[in-house]
Order: sequence, then C-alpha cells, then structure tokens
Amino acid sequence: MRLVDRYDAIVCDLDGVVYRGDPAVPYAVESLSAAGIPIQFATNNASRPPHEVAAHLRRLGLDVSDTDVATSSQAAAWLLTRHLEPGSAVLAIGGEGVAHALRETGFVPVTSVEDEPDAVVQGYGPDVRASDLAQAAYAVQRGALWLATNTDHTLPTAHGLAPGNGAMVLAVGAAVGRRPDLVAGKPDEPLYLMCAERLGVSPDRVLAVGDRLETDIEGAHHAGMDSLLVLTGVHGVRDAVAASAVARPTWVAPDLRSLFTDVVELERTAEILGREWERLDAGPASDDATGALPPELAALAD
Repeated sequence: MRLVDRYDAIVCDLDGVVYRGDPAVPYAVESLSAAGIPIQFATNNASRPPHEVAAHLRRLGLDVSDTDVATSSQAAAWLLTRHLEPGSAVLAIGGEGVAHALRETGFVPVTSVEDEPDAVVQGYGPDVRASDLAQAAYAVQRGALWLATNTDHTLPTAHGLAPGNGAMVLAVGAAVGRRPDLVAGKPDEPLYLMCAERLGVSPDRVLAVGDRLETDIEGAHHAGMDSLLVLTGVHGVRDAVAASAVARPTWVAPDLRSLFTDVVELERTAEILGREWERLDAGPASDDATGALPPELAALAD
C-alpha cells in the first residue's frame, strides 16, 4: 500500500514544500498532481488573499482553484464566526488578506478604534505601522476579542530574517499586558481544523505535510492529524530526532515522491525514529555517545 492510499485527503504547507520563494520544489508539482485525493494548501501567510496564492500555484503547473487555498487570515475569520454575529465590526491589522478574509465571512473590517470594533484580527502586512499596532492595543484594552493570525516571530526574506507577525503581536502584548485570546495559524489547530471541515473529512483521515517541526508538524499533532515531514525546507533528520514529543512527525521522507512510497518502507524509518525518541525521553545521552545517526537515518540526512 502506498502512503497516499492510507488517507482521504491532504493538507499541504507551501513554502519549503511546494515552492521556495517563486520556483517549485523539485518533484512537488508532479507528485501533488498525481495524488488522486483532495488537497488543501494551508499557509500561515496572512498577507496574501487566497486568489493570489492560487494563481502562484497555477503558474507552477498545479490545477487548483482559489478555494483550495487556506490562509491563517481565513482561519481567524472562521474562528470569529464562533464568537461574533455576522456584520460585526472587526479591526483588521495586516495586509490585504486580513480584510479580504473578514469580508468574505460576513464581518465588516475597520481601521480605527473609533469604529468600536468587537474584535481585532492581527496579521502580517509589509506596511503595518506603529499607529496600527496602537489601534490594536487601544481596542484590546477596551474589551475587544483579540485574534492573531499566527505567531511566527520571524519572516524569511532575500536579505535575511525580518520581524514576523509574532514579533508585532508581542509588541501589542507588551502594551496590553497579555497574550492574544486566540491564535488561528500553525502550530495552533484552527487552520488545520478549518481545512478538514472544508474537505469534509475527519482530521484522523487527513495527512498534514510540512517542512517545519514547530509549526506544520506540531499543528498537525494538536489537530489530531498524522504528519509527513519532507526534507525539502527548514528541518532535517537531525531536527526530527531531537524534536519534542508534540513536534514529532508520523512519517519522514526526502520529498513528496514519498506519497507513492510503500508504507512498509516508511514504517521502517518510523520505527528507527521511534527508538531514537525513546532514547531522548530516557534522559541525557551517555558520555561516550557520538551523536551519530543510525545508518538508515543518516542516508536521509545526506
């Protein structure tokens, strides 16, 4: 049995899994095109609306619709439907994707605390200013529900790491003296659960695919989904071996061609990883430990 045959749907991360910046990751487009089961493409990026992300995927050769893309802004708006009535005013902090998600869910995005918002949705935007963060702080202090689209502290750019939405959330938190009431993006579970709802599939029948342990894989754990760590992005085998219990993937493989790998082969890797995690959980390594990976895992690391 192939790995893809074990699941009814896939929730797939984007950067580091499907593309790196603009170009596609090797084997990603052809593998996802041949998967044969529904896919939601889930991203913590709150600044771009889904149609822009979907257009990027179509340029790479994937046959996707706008509704196949799920953003953390959409997950935040999805969460709000459980707390506010349609038509409620929501202070939208971030890029176009934040206000777009609120409007499509029936809320009214506003830009000032003087509009008496019932909630604040704070997401990343390249043009977010100190005055925008001040408006968020004022609204939270007046009792507005505070949602962060995601709490990624850094944002990779061509020049290096820039402050991400999490850094700006910390700035508002320093002013109001607390954390957000809710977080929509990975590693929290709402984004994944929204995807499962869209797919009409129980979370335990969904495979979450990602390249980052502390977001993609931990988020899958919180949502009750199996996870596949592909080694095409941020984290490698050594990272997986050292991962905390909540960030340990179900499966590890070099790239998305693993969707068509016999499960028996992947299970052997999982068993070896499991033994390494048992050693980690047992306590500090002995003085004579070399830190060498078992041969099967070392082959993945090469």
